[in-house]
Amino acid sequence: MTQVLLLNATYEPLRIITWQRAICLLTLGKVEVVEETDREIRSVSFVIRLPSVVRLLRLIRPRRQAVKFSRQNIYLRDNFRCQYCGVRVSSQELNLDHVIPRSVGGQTTWENIVTCCVPCNVRKGGNTPEAVGMRLVSRPLRPDRLPGVAITISLRNAPNSWRDYLYWNVELET
Repeated sequence: MTQVLLLNATYEPLRIITWQRAICLLTLGKVEVVEETDREIRSVSFVIRLPSVVRLLRLIRPRRQAVKFSRQNIYLRDNFRCQYCGVRVSSQELNLDHVIPRSVGGQTTWENIVTCCVPCNVRKGGNTPEAVGMRLVSRPLRPDRLPGVAITISLRNAPNSWRDYLYWNVELET
């Protein structure tokens, strides 16, 4: 299955779509083809080369959705690290902890829930971190976007025609 990179009108990558969706957007006049592949689609009346990269003709502003409060999103926000000792562990070894315990009026909110490992959770118990001499690695905040959501493409799998349109935030080795 051939995939197509969809760019905003400003050439920013938005998402990866199927070639069928790209052809549909092309016939509706919503995109222009920036790069093509060597493969063709044939019908009775025409032949069209499969697009590899298409660009929207009108600028769209991606909607920011409110981040759902869930265990997995808290793990992502805290990067699977204990917020008391900083150790990175698997999700099976993490607990959710109320910074201010519910027994003393703590709420179940983005700002009061952190991830922590079992030993730190046992050490803290039903106390505040200050009461047992513990400090938070980072202050818990409500994320403004879903953590870890991006167009993630392996360098080995990305077609060469996409490479000029993707932003690299790592140094490429020669």
